[in-house]
Amino acid sequence: MGTVTKASRRDFLKIAGSSVGGLVIGFSWFSCDSPKMEVVSTEEILANAKSFNSFLSISPSGDVVIYSPNPELGQNIKTSFPMVVAEELEADWEKVRVVQANLDVEKFDRQLTGGSGAMPHSWERLRKAGATAKFVLVAAAAKTWNVPAGEITVEKGIISHKSSGKSGHFGEFVTEASTMTAPEEVTLKDKKDFRIIGTPVKNVDAMEMYTGKPLYGLDFYRVGMKHAMVQRAPFGKKIKSVDDAAARAVSGISDVVTFGTSVAVVGESTWPLMKAKKLLKVEYETDGAVESTADHDRIFADLMANGKAEVKREDGDVNQSFKSAAKIVTAEYQCPFLAHSPMEPENFFAHVQADKIELIGPTQTPDRARSAAAEITGIPKENITVEITRLGGGFGRRLRADYVEEAVHISKAINAPVKVSWSREDELTGGAYRPAVRYRFEAALDAGGNMIGYKLRGVGMNTGNTTRENNFPCGAVENALIESINYESTITTNAWRAPITNFLAYAEQSFLDEVALEAGKDPVQLRLELYEKAKSNPIGKTDYNVNRMIAVTKEVAEKSNWGKNPNVKQGLSVYFSHRTYVAQVADIEMDGGTPTLKKITAVTDCGMVVNPIGANHQVRGGIVDGMGHAMYTNLTFENGVPKQKNYDSYRLIRLKEVPEIDTHFLDSGFDPTGLGEPALPPTGGAIANAIFAATGRRLRSQPFIEQKEFSDIKLEIRRA
Repeated sequence: MGTVTKASRRDFLKIAGSSVGGLVIGFSWFSCDSPKMEVVSTEEILANAKSFNSFLSISPSGDVVIYSPNPELGQNIKTSFPMVVAEELEADWEKVRVVQANLDVEKFDRQLTGGSGAMPHSWERLRKAGATAKFVLVAAAAKTWNVPAGEITVEKGIISHKSSGKSGHFGEFVTEASTMTAPEEVTLKDKKDFRIIGTPVKNVDAMEMYTGKPLYGLDFYRVGMKHAMVQRAPFGKKIKSVDDAAARAVSGISDVVTFGTSVAVVGESTWPLMKAKKLLKVEYETDGAVESTADHDRIFADLMANGKAEVKREDGDVNQSFKSAAKIVTAEYQCPFLAHSPMEPENFFAHVQADKIELIGPTQTPDRARSAAAEITGIPKENITVEITRLGGGFGRRLRADYVEEAVHISKAINAPVKVSWSREDELTGGAYRPAVRYRFEAALDAGGNMIGYKLRGVGMNTGNTTRENNFPCGAVENALIESINYESTITTNAWRAPITNFLAYAEQSFLDEVALEAGKDPVQLRLELYEKAKSNPIGKTDYNVNRMIAVTKEVAEKSNWGKNPNVKQGLSVYFSHRTYVAQVADIEMDGGTPTLKKITAVTDCGMVVNPIGANHQVRGGIVDGMGHAMYTNLTFENGVPKQKNYDSYRLIRLKEVPEIDTHFLDSGFDPTGLGEPALPPTGGAIANAIFAATGRRLRSQPFIEQKEFSDIKLEIRRA
């Protein structure tokens, strides 16, 4: 392997950028739902590139690099993206690398990451990029050897002409290929011929992560930069006065800066900053509603009963269906606020100068960061650069730019480069949270136990639409009413992994089990009957593919041996979100009189699986995340301040609490769909339904361990 592949990312790019005769092919990245990342000095490459949104380059050494606009925050695109390119290129995987580009609104489109959209949006574009490069390389070899291009084969980066015995690696033809015109259309490989896609490939950053090499925002350091930490006002309050004398007296503190509703201490390192921040004496005054969890309970109850709702969907004659019902099933479900709590707390570097700004750090929305900096300083956006490090988790928290704004404010005030770092306490108390939500479900059943009417009303804080009105069971019920109520809270909220569906799925799937019980039907049977109605006589618009819903439901029933062991109590949950279908079954066994969660079986249809290792990790991680937050985690407020300030009180799932997880994937023949979020929503419902099957206790609020229905259940979690 050449020295380029052994060099650092930054060094590699410098080499690639200065290589004579390097091949650069531009390809369109329209509607790519993610941002690019850290790229360095590639002016020579970019200057010669076509005006598209992302680029594939091949150096004379034969090394292949893809410049990606999507950030890596654990969803494994830094591995899966180059796998797709390498597949169509017929490259040697060992010589393929990906580099994440800096913010460039001229060359990249929709540079943000969210909604599990990176692979669905980029799949075809990545394939075309690889196929186009292969086409011109083959053409260059054909010209060089004076043979027909149709007689040339490519495998693992080697171009060969069998009858003449000639062969050579990619790099030998890049100079000639760079003079050729790329075709507008190329032929893509048949999926049955894939050699790389669908095979297990380990994370390309694994060694750097294992050995602690700098990758993340917290790793970033520049000689001469200052450090800063920030004290933020409680929600609903503003600063009245600041006494910073004691903080300034701490050794290593160089300045104290007040801006907006925040006070920042500035110094040479974070340890004195943490001490100084505790010595700040800040007096606050009310600036809006100062809310507590008790207020939220009262507000939700009032809005659910009396609030004016926005009708999101209305099918048939709902009132008549309930008037004629033989039985009506009603239930309410409620979830709390949650913090995102990524492993790496918020941090960002900013250097504000007279006419330009440099921004470096972990963000899911680099253009939002740039826009915020421009608004604060008045410096034109074109004079602001954004370099993005690998993110140590995001879950939606880094869609916001509040922590970037802090760095910009402070750098501007002290006229020096500064890096803002949040502590874990900052992360939990100064965050933007998953909103608290309450749902009320009603189902009308006829004498045969068939659902003839369905109502859902959601009340949420700062959520906009609390529902997914085109998801199941809508489309399968003749008469349906979906309503949403939004309450504007002073507590900042934000998209949290699998927004809305992270709780809605649990509530819907638990309620469907309540309906199945009242209808005298098996939970699998009830769902399959509803699917068949949606298939044979669909009502209104739906976003889900009913055949794929049927397939994952039947498959998870088979893989989990549904209903076949009387000693195993099972709970089912099936959900569609982010273009992907996930069915889960939780198994509970009685162990010496104690219900024990032994296993969760998951079947996922995310279309074609690009990397089985990454896909397996995503599903397992989503299940652990969904289980942990459903069972254990709660964030409550008192006078505008979270009561849980660190992991001693903000309860996360522990390793010993993870049961056996059995994952399966269905290849439905579709292109890859989202996978970073869809496995989380069904988990809470599967576990809650299994707990009911084992104990007769229905859990309608999260976290489960804080519900009175759960108080005397000694549930254990045990791995096989």
